[in-house]
Formats: sequence, structure tokens, C-alpha cells
Amino acid sequence: MAEELTLPLPEPHIGSDEAGKGDYFGYLVVAAVAVTPELAAELTRLGVKDSKHLSDRRAAELAQLVRMICPHEVVRISPARYNQLYQELGNLNLLLAWGHARAIENLIARVPVPVILSDQFGDPHYIERSLMQHGRQARLLQTPRAERDPAVAAASVLARDVFLATLARLGRQVGVQLPKGAAHVLPTARRLLAQGGPEVLGQVAKLHFRTTKQALAGE
Repeated sequence: MAEELTLPLPEPHIGSDEAGKGDYFGYLVVAAVAVTPELAAELTRLGVKDSKHLSDRRAAELAQLVRMICPHEVVRISPARYNQLYQELGNLNLLLAWGHARAIENLIARVPVPVILSDQFGDPHYIERSLMQHGRQARLLQTPRAERDPAVAAASVLARDVFLATLARLGRQVGVQLPKGAAHVLPTARRLLAQGGPEVLGQVAKLHFRTTKQALAGE
């Protein structure tokens, strides 16, 4: 469903969101959070909102609160696993749907709810089919700017916090501070290639980005 919805949703539901899809380095992280209307109101009171509008420090603080009060699941897709899945699926939207389906399935098994809400990123039937295969009965809604809903906003906060933590850990493993985003990452990619070749780069980066071709070509 692509039309604009009235948010927040009034009934118990699960919201899902991801972090890292636009970042060259680091994991793709998908989080799902379950809320009741009372929990949604509490998240709003605490200041939980789309993590793109929060500092890293504030996102980390709010993520701790979300973990304390809301049922949640987080799926962490390492760069190596991401690159494998991207080769198998050949499409970022399918990869995103795969990650969202895993997080939602894990959470709805513990917290049955009638509705699932996510941002609009592709054909919703992939997630719906996956849920049906596991016997999960819930209505899936997708809408632009789904982070207006507290459950999706909380999922975005959790996903970003885990993305940042795993990015820092990957950097420590290779001895290089890995930058966020997709701009100004080419010097780091070149450094990693010189340090350990394509194998090392594939352990920390999403290789289908144009940056990889530029780094390999010495551009």
C-alpha cells in the first residue's frame, strides 16, 4: 500500500526500519519494534523520532530506552553477507525486503499483532509471502515517511544505533576508521585495497557501490 496513511496507527502494531543501506561501509541493519497505543504515546513523550533528525549520541540514548520498554528484534547483515545476498538476489529492494521479513518474523512470533508498518521501498508481496509461509497472519502497510509513526521511528533509532556500533567494530578490526555515508569514502577504500586487497574491502564495504569500481580502477 503506497498511499499516505494517517499516522500514528491507532492499534497495536509492529514498525520496521533499516540503517546502513546508503552507507558504503558497514552493516545493513533492520529493526522491528512492537507497540501498543500506550507505548506509542510514551515513545513520543520520550522524543523518539526518525533517527535522521537525531545526533549519534541522542540516537544511542533513545535506543537504550526503546530496548527497555518495547519488544524488538534486530537483524544484522554483515558486509560479507550483504555482498553474498546482493549477488544472489541482484536487487537492493529484494535484499531490504529479506531483512525486514526476518526481523518482522522473529518479532511477530513473540508478539502477535494485526498490523505491520514499514517505509515504502518496493513490492510488499515479498514480505507478505514470507510471513504467510511461516503462518503469520498480519496486514502489511507500506507508506512514504513511515517514520512519522512511533513504532517505525523507534525501529529507525535501534537500527541506527546498531549500525554505528558495528561500523566502529569493523573499523577496529581492520585498523581504519570507517566513515559513514557514501561521500568522501574513496580514500578509505583505496587505503583498504592497498592494505589487504579486495578481500579485506569485501569484509567491510558494500561492493556494488560505484566506489568499489573507482577504487579498483585507481580513479
